[in-house]
Amino acid sequence: METKSDVIIDYTSVDKKVDKLIKNVCIYSSDLSPDYIANEIKKAYLFARDAHHGVMRLSGDPYINHPVEATQILLDLKPDLYTIQACILHDVIEDTPKTYEDILGTFWEDVARICAGMEKLSKVRYFWEERTVWSLRKMFVAMSEDIRVIFVKLSDRLHNMKTLKYHPKKEKRERIALETLNIYAPIADRLWLHKFKNMLDEECFKILFPNDYRQIKRELTQSNETMNSFQTNAKVEIENILKDSWINYKVDFRVKSIYSIYKKLKRKNLSKVSDLYDLYGIKILVNDVSDCYKALWLVHSFWTPLPKRFKDYIALPKPNWYQSLHTTVVWLLRKHRQQPTEIQIKTFDMELRSSIWVAAHFEYKEKGSRMAQDIDWVKQLKDLTENLWNNEFMDSLKIDLFKDRIFVLTPRWDNINLPAWSTPIDFAYEIHTDLWNHITLAKINWQPSPLDKELKNGDVVEIITDKNKKPNPFYISFVKTTKAKNCIRSFLRNEDRELHVERGREILNNLLEKAWIEKLDKDLTLLKTIDDRNYSVDERIDILEQIWNFSTNPTAIVKKIFKTKKIQYKPKIPTKTLNENLVVSEEKKSQKDIIIGGEKHMPYKVWICCEDKLWDKIVAYINSKGVITIHNRECKTLNRLSKDRFLSAYYEWDELNNIIFDINFVFENKIGVLKSLSDILFDMNINTLEILSKREGLDKTSLFLKLEILDHDYLIIDRFLERVKFKIWSSLLDFEIKKIGNQ
Repeated sequence: METKSDVIIDYTSVDKKVDKLIKNVCIYSSDLSPDYIANEIKKAYLFARDAHHGVMRLSGDPYINHPVEATQILLDLKPDLYTIQACILHDVIEDTPKTYEDILGTFWEDVARICAGMEKLSKVRYFWEERTVWSLRKMFVAMSEDIRVIFVKLSDRLHNMKTLKYHPKKEKRERIALETLNIYAPIADRLWLHKFKNMLDEECFKILFPNDYRQIKRELTQSNETMNSFQTNAKVEIENILKDSWINYKVDFRVKSIYSIYKKLKRKNLSKVSDLYDLYGIKILVNDVSDCYKALWLVHSFWTPLPKRFKDYIALPKPNWYQSLHTTVVWLLRKHRQQPTEIQIKTFDMELRSSIWVAAHFEYKEKGSRMAQDIDWVKQLKDLTENLWNNEFMDSLKIDLFKDRIFVLTPRWDNINLPAWSTPIDFAYEIHTDLWNHITLAKINWQPSPLDKELKNGDVVEIITDKNKKPNPFYISFVKTTKAKNCIRSFLRNEDRELHVERGREILNNLLEKAWIEKLDKDLTLLKTIDDRNYSVDERIDILEQIWNFSTNPTAIVKKIFKTKKIQYKPKIPTKTLNENLVVSEEKKSQKDIIIGGEKHMPYKVWICCEDKLWDKIVAYINSKGVITIHNRECKTLNRLSKDRFLSAYYEWDELNNIIFDINFVFENKIGVLKSLSDILFDMNINTLEILSKREGLDKTSLFLKLEILDHDYLIIDRFLERVKFKIWSSLLDFEIKKIGNQ
């Protein structure tokens, strides 16, 4: 944009657009007087025009033309007057000297709040595949405060995309298009604003894949005559079967969006638009639900349906309450079209909902309405942003918010709505948090199934529990929902507390023994009084946990105990009797750099049980608070720790040798076992030197693996075996593992 404050700008064309905008608002806002509507819209327009005066866009238009055009786009949602004013004013806080307080002093609080939300959203940036998590958090928090912010933002973004061709830098055009395609279009889709989504997709498609866009556009233009002929004749055919049915109906048509056509051509590896059988479809709109099923019966009576292409979204609505019957039939107008044809049957009310969904008349403001309940997913985003670490945030969004969802059923036929690819454990958590803690088996459609099996629409899931069963931390590697992951982490933290307290007790007892004093008793009496303060039993336990996680210095605690007893602290100096073959040389000890998890300069502490005898072969452990400790590989403490928290560790000067393992598995003779094993090895980046398969009788298969790993990553074999047990547990009969040496 350019500033030309010293030049007189002609606003005549923009004034005319504002007059047209006022007329359009008056058409659907019959409860407000035309004069009031005109005065309020002009007040916002003049305020914004004055604030942006002298600023020109790259297209050569006055800047005020942009918010006016964006507001015209917004009118498709039939917004309230506050939202219209906010859309006209949406760039004022960000781009002009005017402030939130200035807007609040002139307009209603709703208007100022929406403008403030837009100013927050202006911080969102998308640099190719690098997403700025904190900016996205601001965006979603703004949405949860007032969803009208996102309606204005989508209108603003759509107009910006339409004028993006004027930007001279190709790289920036592509960045903005990617940002739109990956952030804003999915949000429009999630809100069921199909028109917005399709228009955003198309504008991005033009910029990112211009040649493909022109080719598909050319083919669509060439097929216009065929499409028009089909629509005319199809309407006649549909009316012929419905006219005597006593159903009040309307026949409409749906044409696939250009970007959806492109994606399907790529996915199906097709070369021509005419190859798509669902390029356009038919909509039959009726008065009520019973008429939907009557119309469906008539359609199936005249044309043959494809059995796997029927979907009843009336009985089982989509998560956003979209409802319709979808069926695909063959031989409708065989002279005009050889491919099958999709037919959607829904009520007029369902069509209204599917066209603008929650935006329709802003019904979301009415407490207790279905739309008000459905908009809860937006409010949940705020909780999501407050409870996730940065590196988990985007993954959970991909799974919980922007992906397809499925309906599965309990044995009592209750519907449970989950993200696609969910597992029985995700299902269990959705039913009851404590259910997962004791899960021992899942039955899918009454058949025993692995706990990591992906659920599908319509599956009936039953959870078998055992009160003596405890959760396995490995499940966190394959559950999909944020709720399940958070509950598992919560369990691990609670489980770790008991372990940490025991480890803290061992550390303190070691120091007390060296200092010639008795060990801790059951009630931790030595910790009852420290620094002239009395500690409860729970507080004494907290001290032990703090010793484990390094937030409290154990030596300092011992000194405080001696101070309380009024005796001098003189630790016993043990005699070192170390095996010289295992001791690191003084020259090596002087080199402190340890590579942890493949990274240099990671902060760490040498564990107290190993600090006097750190050997050549070491391993790292990361606790629930992110503190990394270094141990000897033979340290007995390791036996009591979760293997999932071990990290590879070695000295920078150490030679990296390979270890070869032979593993023999015996499985039930089933298809897919070898593929599952290969997938696990690939995911864990384990090098496979040799793999042999041999059938043992009718029902068993022996699999031999020769695996090569780096010496410092020896614990990966334990993790590999854990994954095999839980990934292919139903088929695993036996296994034997042998380390055959270094190379």
